[in-house]
Amino acid sequence: QIIFIPKNEFFKKGGETAKTSLLGGKMVKITVVKTKPYTDQKPGTSGLRKRVTVFQQNQHYAENFIQSIISVIEPAERQTATLVVGGDGRFFMKDAIQLIVQIAAANGINHLVIGQNGIMSTPAVSCVIRKIKAVGGIILTASHNPGGPNGDFGIKYNISSGGPAPEGITNKIFEISKGLQEYHICPDMKVDLSKIGKQTFEVDTFKPFTVEIVDSVEAYAEMLRGIFDFAALKELLSGAKHINVRLDAMHGVVGPYVKKIVCEELGSPANSAVNCVPQEDFGGHHPDPNLTYAADLVNTMKGGEYDFGAAFDGDGDRNMVLGKHGFFVNPSDSVAVIAANITSIPYFKKTGVKGLARSMPTSGALDNVAKALQMQLYETPTGWKFFGNLMDAGKLSLCGEESFGTGSDHIREKDGLWAVLAWLSILATRKQSVEEIMKDHWQKFGRNFFTRYDYEEVDSDAANKMIKDLETAMFDPSFKGKKLSSGDKTYEVAIADNFAYTDPVDASVSKNQVRACFSLAGRPCKPRQPSCFEVQNLYSKGRRHLDVWLRFELWLLIRARMKRRKNSLREK
Repeated sequence: QIIFIPKNEFFKKGGETAKTSLLGGKMVKITVVKTKPYTDQKPGTSGLRKRVTVFQQNQHYAENFIQSIISVIEPAERQTATLVVGGDGRFFMKDAIQLIVQIAAANGINHLVIGQNGIMSTPAVSCVIRKIKAVGGIILTASHNPGGPNGDFGIKYNISSGGPAPEGITNKIFEISKGLQEYHICPDMKVDLSKIGKQTFEVDTFKPFTVEIVDSVEAYAEMLRGIFDFAALKELLSGAKHINVRLDAMHGVVGPYVKKIVCEELGSPANSAVNCVPQEDFGGHHPDPNLTYAADLVNTMKGGEYDFGAAFDGDGDRNMVLGKHGFFVNPSDSVAVIAANITSIPYFKKTGVKGLARSMPTSGALDNVAKALQMQLYETPTGWKFFGNLMDAGKLSLCGEESFGTGSDHIREKDGLWAVLAWLSILATRKQSVEEIMKDHWQKFGRNFFTRYDYEEVDSDAANKMIKDLETAMFDPSFKGKKLSSGDKTYEVAIADNFAYTDPVDASVSKNQVRACFSLAGRPCKPRQPSCFEVQNLYSKGRRHLDVWLRFELWLLIRARMKRRKNSLREK
């Protein structure tokens, strides 16, 4: 079939409706490709994360997983469905986006909305999904993991609420992937990711398929204008008595957002934002906003030139806050301070505060605020989807994790730039430094000490064995009551269990976070403020990473049970 259309229908000024629908005057054809299933495509809360080489060197690996995602959308729904697509700019992202376009078209998806050049932060994807009422979104990121040809890559599916796909959906994706024998694709279809506007394609057997390239920042910036007092923030950042800030995007996706919102709109000098051009390998660095990988920012802040500093991770959902002279705000304290000063943010004056939440490994600093201000507090397992459930049920307004993630119910993802603007709003209201605010907070609510250790690039089998050995030792009945000493203090094991959480919304049960709680000098262990350590095994999510959280001085048991081998230990 050959269709002729007037030339002016192909191209319109500004690229608003560039009708590239017919490739050389022909209908775009769908190809059915035979494949073999993979058994390792089980997505975690953060999607499917693997080495780039896994996606590149295993035939049809990316195609299989993309097909499995789209297959969870009912065929009848696809003809009117819109999917949002974006990523953090890492290596292989643009290749993956072209595959998503080709497979979505061949499976009858009606409309794709893609950030310009493929760039869209994870919080912005959540924002756009909710704004345009999309059926969901596909995010190309491995978050704070390294990028480049030898780094990591990830594909994550978010649902219509804007949040990560819940376990019921990710399990369905996994089941489809294990039995997949073929996928549908339009291999000749290519889209220009650089030009804002719509590109429409006539696809065989389906109605026209539209790809819309949008400004990566505008919808997200519009949302933030409705949350914060931009006039007050502009006065803080560029007024007569402005503060000096230093924001490090770590060559991740947040760079364009910081430039447009903080510099261009709020008036902070252009040189206050650094490393703002997204790069496929994040400039050869690890885009993880902590004291180790954001050391350049820490050292700059120690010089005393800047009053406020922040760093962001690869996909823009995590943040680290620093005060003058490098004063460090740990993530557990950060969410507690925002909660204690929540009326500094106009959004919460309008919506009220429905509740607070933290992940189990996060310190009890937020608990202290909740108790003092008589707010409902929830303690959840690690994973933003648990917060999302509470938000969707109208039970939660503000939440945070110890892994540098903070957010609220404005979207269904943690949001690094939102957290930084929340802190700047507090500074604008209180007219104090970060350190002064933090010390006043400790004076009023008490202080919780928190330490996190990361074991990276560890062998999965050896680490899983270590977890089994640790569980065997901890779950032995004789372990409870055991005394462990550090310096002049003796701790007694009060609780040793596998932390379990029953979701108050859907009654689902989540397990698999090992926890030991101790009493000190005979004093009982408080349920929400324990002296404890927790271990999370993340290998099932495709990450070669083990997180260990310790509170107070209780590193003795971990040291006794874990062999460092050749992997590096980083203390924060």
